[in-house]
Amino acid sequence: MLKHFVGCVREYRTPTLLTCLFIVAEVVIEVFIPFITADMVNQIEAGAEISSIIRIGVLLIAMALLSLSCGGIAGYTCAKASAGFAKNLRHDLYAKIQTYSFENIDRFSSSSLVTRLTTDVANVQMSFMMIIRMAIRAPLMLVFAIIMAYVMGGALATSYVVLIPFLAGGLFLVSRRAMPAFRRVFKKYDRLNESIEENVRGMRVVKGFSREEHEKDKFGAASEDIRRDFTHAERIVALNTPLMQICVYANMVFILLVGSRLIVGSGGTVINVGEISAMLTYGMQILIQLMMLSMIYVILTISAESFKRIGEVLDEKSALSSPDDAVTEVPDGSVDFEHVSFKYSANAELFALSDVDLHIRSGMTVGILGGTGSSKSTLVQLIPRLYDVTEGTVRVGGTDVRRYDLDTLRGAVAMVLQKNLLFSGTIRENLRWGNADATDEEIADVCRLTQADEFIRSFPDGYDTYIEQGGTNVSGGQKQRLCIARALLKRPKILILDDSTSAVDTHTDHLIRQGLRQTLPDTTKFIIAQRVASVEDADTILVMDNGRIAAAGTHEELLAGCEIYREIYTQQTKGGEQDADAE
Repeated sequence: MLKHFVGCVREYRTPTLLTCLFIVAEVVIEVFIPFITADMVNQIEAGAEISSIIRIGVLLIAMALLSLSCGGIAGYTCAKASAGFAKNLRHDLYAKIQTYSFENIDRFSSSSLVTRLTTDVANVQMSFMMIIRMAIRAPLMLVFAIIMAYVMGGALATSYVVLIPFLAGGLFLVSRRAMPAFRRVFKKYDRLNESIEENVRGMRVVKGFSREEHEKDKFGAASEDIRRDFTHAERIVALNTPLMQICVYANMVFILLVGSRLIVGSGGTVINVGEISAMLTYGMQILIQLMMLSMIYVILTISAESFKRIGEVLDEKSALSSPDDAVTEVPDGSVDFEHVSFKYSANAELFALSDVDLHIRSGMTVGILGGTGSSKSTLVQLIPRLYDVTEGTVRVGGTDVRRYDLDTLRGAVAMVLQKNLLFSGTIRENLRWGNADATDEEIADVCRLTQADEFIRSFPDGYDTYIEQGGTNVSGGQKQRLCIARALLKRPKILILDDSTSAVDTHTDHLIRQGLRQTLPDTTKFIIAQRVASVEDADTILVMDNGRIAAAGTHEELLAGCEIYREIYTQQTKGGEQDADAE
């Protein structure tokens, strides 16, 4: 895991190293300032000339300015390095998620992945900044201050060393009590984000059922739960500061009392006023650095869970990958299922698909009907290898899909999913997801084929009309037609329409299917539908039932020999006749 995080520094190694160097320079200068100040105090006490005092004063000012400059430069390089580190880490996380199969994404909830890309990365960025700046400065300053305290005060400085184990023990106990609360908080952040995501996506449903108050109460309860855990953890962590202040200030009082007695008793021969003043200054430096170390420890304690959660994403191996000797060309759109069974999890008791045996020639149109939960979508998702089969083999173009390069296979398959999704951007930009190099004429052609060109040109900006996030400014039917057009721009060998015309009227549906048949005669087409009319002219129709192919054949063959198909057809046509009679 450490290798992942170190690798994210990449092009920001120089500002990271410069931060460390300038921090060291700042610390060295700062620890010598009290030493020189003590000398000035002693010279003043001895009645030195004003010129000597001015000379030392100028030196102190120069050192202070130099220290300030080093600190300022270190702050700039640290900000650049930490922001760059977070950018690279976020990029690597996002790139890793893009390699995930559906199985991997199912393992992490989408809200959890969002939290890891945002909140957890911010925590790790803060830790990185602390490590390259404060985690170097504080220990160095602490060590140097103790050394200089020994130089100035001799054995009297031992009292500072004695304090450190007690403070370290206190920090350990505090963190041990606080860590479980921080772990709970991050898991609750995932649930909070999930609640927000669901609410925003389902805003129309929430308003339609007047459930705003319920959702606010649910969000408020989740937020209050996080506040409670954070408050509990912060109360424990807050004990660090008073613990350190009590110890260090008590020690400084001890030094002041003992030092004063030594000065008076020895007449300044054992220790003098300047050395005592330097000892007190070093004591303050030690206190500040201990407080810094405490803060670093708290931040790292909080971030430890974030490091772990990010590491889980980066270490996750994709359930699907291309073989070393991958096939890089799909010869045709033929599809063969050879005794295929599939379940979504190895621990699942039931198979979603059971013993599917199916052979489709390239260029055929295949209709798929079946009730809810009959695994229609599951069947077609195995073709572009969105999931791997549990048993059996799926072949495309005569080759096992597991032997193909994933990009090659998926480049040959265009899929319009049940949940149509458009991205923020213009209509033209959305359509070019199917083919980034598509010309305006090619875009217009596929839009005419999917009956989308007319409504697009009715917009004032035409193909440059901006689509809001999720396509909320176009209707369901318009969104479906745009998604189909986007898929057609790929010129695929296999086209899968997963209930993709459910929001368009039957006439438009007929025109789209007619256009597909005429324009893409060599493309194998799988059409999942709820309406018999959408698939009745298919070369073969599959009737799915409980994860199995209950029957397969043409419209006429199924009417004659499949009770399930006949029942669906009768219900739909009878409903249409009753509607006509009512009118």
